[in-house]
Amino acid sequence: MTQKKKDEEEVEWMPLERMDTPLVSDIPLDELTQALVEPFDYSTEDAELFYPYKLPLDFPKDFGVGIIVGASGTGKSTLLSEFGEPVFPKWEPDTTIASHFSDPTDANERLSAAGLMSVPDWVKPFSVLSNGQKFRANLARQLINNAVIDEYTSVVDRNVAKAASAGLARYVRKNGVSGIVLATVHRDIIEYLEPDWIIDTDRGVWTSGRWLHRPDLVLKVQPCDRALWSHFAQHHYLANSLNPSARCYMATWEGQLVGFVATMSYPSGSVQNAFREHRLVIHPDYQGLGIGPRLSEAIAQVYIDNGKRYFSKTSHPRLGEYRDQSKKWKGTSKNHMKRKDGQNLDGAQRWAIDPKRWSYSHEYIGENSGL
Repeated sequence: MTQKKKDEEEVEWMPLERMDTPLVSDIPLDELTQALVEPFDYSTEDAELFYPYKLPLDFPKDFGVGIIVGASGTGKSTLLSEFGEPVFPKWEPDTTIASHFSDPTDANERLSAAGLMSVPDWVKPFSVLSNGQKFRANLARQLINNAVIDEYTSVVDRNVAKAASAGLARYVRKNGVSGIVLATVHRDIIEYLEPDWIIDTDRGVWTSGRWLHRPDLVLKVQPCDRALWSHFAQHHYLANSLNPSARCYMATWEGQLVGFVATMSYPSGSVQNAFREHRLVIHPDYQGLGIGPRLSEAIAQVYIDNGKRYFSKTSHPRLGEYRDQSKKWKGTSKNHMKRKDGQNLDGAQRWAIDPKRWSYSHEYIGENSGL
């Protein structure tokens, strides 16, 4: 028996009580509606009564994320209203999505937390984003204290939903955000959220306490043809080119293509038998699950296990800061140096590097370096 199954069996689910006063649906039918339902022997003489669930008296007052889950018509929205009105961000036309945040740091943190990590997308207006990107952009702006979100993840595919939920949970706990309440018909995202409480309106029960744990992601990583780069090129934040001598690797999760890594010989006369990371891209649908750094390290570990040295340089602040803090990487003499190659590499489609910004340069030293 796995630990997860043990935890589920030990959880105390408590019954929900219904309100004493029902919601009444007693709408007179017009002639068209009456004619429509008449062949089905549907009686409209009696009013439809529904007794919604009510919040328990001992419901937790302090929490990070709570979720109300159940089918449509089971009373989710009524319970959700106990926490406030749903948040619907408004977007100004002809302005970048990044401009709607208080400052660059806030924009970076919240957009990345929602899994919208593709830098070229930050400079687009909301209207041109895909449905999945719009969901993530809205979620980024909803990451505030006491946010109430209805129909959570209803308009996106399940991979996006899981990735965004993992990012939301991580941001809430890192930044001390409190009181976020979600309502959804989907159960597959609950373990990625790791909520502080769950209300299940299908079963009429609730429970508190963080007992769910995000499932492990098992990636399959293998060499691939360079032609696969075309699937990822548009999502790289700096360039869509690939060096002709690059060695290419792909990562799949549950049969889905999620990531791409390219490596090449390290261009140095003083460093021998070394390689560097040339490209690292995670498909936007899977950003937010922490795949990028781990995929990078999986490839790097193979190289050093085979007696090679492995280096990587990035201008992406989140990845660079992760490596600054990781014991698996050590900064090179060029870490945090100012860029000298600031330019727009591909017309209006790529991100222009600010030459005043530093870049991050690291060598991978491995799992058990002892350093």
